[in-house]
Amino acid sequence: MATRSADWDSIYKASEQAPWEPGCPQEAFVRLAENGLLSGRVLDAGCGTGEHTMLAALHGADVTGIDCSATAIGRARRKATERGLKVRLETGDVFELARLGTTFDTVIDVGMFHVLDDEERRRYVSSLTSVTEPGGTCRLMCFSDRQPGALGPRRITQAELRAAFEEGWEVVDIAPETFAVAPQYGRKAHAWLATISRTAH
Repeated sequence: MATRSADWDSIYKASEQAPWEPGCPQEAFVRLAENGLLSGRVLDAGCGTGEHTMLAALHGADVTGIDCSATAIGRARRKATERGLKVRLETGDVFELARLGTTFDTVIDVGMFHVLDDEERRRYVSSLTSVTEPGGTCRLMCFSDRQPGALGPRRITQAELRAAFEEGWEVVDIAPETFAVAPQYGRKAHAWLATISRTAH
């Protein structure tokens, strides 16, 4: 993971705004927050510069954001200070979430899952399982196979989402959504928004 971490960090260092960060929370997650669905102890996995971490905090959550890029986490910490928000932001490995030393009621993943290869998905879901309380919820938004062309991250099918979470989880819903991207790209991309419940076993 060290090489991958350096790769992501280099992208953040090269620009004040990474291509996948529009500079505000995704509309789908704003709606979730407004409906009280980002509450309790929340983990933002692959949080980048923290827009969704801070969205959850604004709505009263006890929230932790983790990302492999120290540059992104540094920017997130500055944002939190400027906005007067109390959040925990850590540079770390999403494959080793147990190192955070706590568990969560809700996990959010906004664009993390679709950058992983097949083996990494297995490790990632296992890591999520280790820190999500039984009965907890993962809300995951990823690139959809409905998106035409090949530009951008790997497209994900509904079947792939269900297969990745078949052990220890129940996929409750997968709904079509759109990703907003950085303004210089001037468009939105097709996405899936998955609601996935952590089972007791």
